[in-house]
Amino acid sequence: MKKNQKLILLNIFLLLIAITYTLIVKYVDVQAIGPRLSEVGLASINKSYWDLIGYSETWYKITKYLGVVPFLMVAYYGLQGLLQVIKRKNILKVDKKILSLGGFYVLVGATYILFEKLVINYRPMLMDNQLEASFPSSHTMLAVCICLSSLLISKYYVKNEKLRKVFDIGTIILMLVLVIGRLLSGVHWFSDILGGVIISLFLVSIYYTLINIFPDKKKS
Repeated sequence: MKKNQKLILLNIFLLLIAITYTLIVKYVDVQAIGPRLSEVGLASINKSYWDLIGYSETWYKITKYLGVVPFLMVAYYGLQGLLQVIKRKNILKVDKKILSLGGFYVLVGATYILFEKLVINYRPMLMDNQLEASFPSSHTMLAVCICLSSLLISKYYVKNEKLRKVFDIGTIILMLVLVIGRLLSGVHWFSDILGGVIISLFLVSIYYTLINIFPDKKKS
């Protein structure tokens, strides 16, 4: 089987997993265990997790402020694209990796907006005395999507090998701290964090497929 076909099948497989998991969270073991008796799927697992973890203001603040860092990566690659447009005087001549990355960021943003409107469940605690959509964890999704997509192309845009290794290691550490920290903060149910990871892997697989099916031409 050709590589492109395998990548497309991988996308479909991850999409089916993401849809199935979302439906499970929405409809399986639904109980009113949230604030103001809001209903939560996988309630038994989520309640046990919440009772064990509780709320950690320290981890909440750490993930809140570190959550800004991935957007610096977005700005960096955006600057790379802008410089290419200025230099090549045609947006169509910008590297396909960068153009695809821009489309990928739009897709991630659209997914975030979708789940803000299509509420699967609410947070285990009130935010500013209001119920707030909790699935999937947006911090988790942004961390995994932005960091993994950066790891896929950093070798092309961070030329210094030593600097790139530091950059990549820092990116991995940042992603892990954000995901684990969000898990420990207690502002999401366990199913929200896992959902953020699963949906992110599907989204990143789309980007990985695009840059492999439509590679940039090698320059002499």
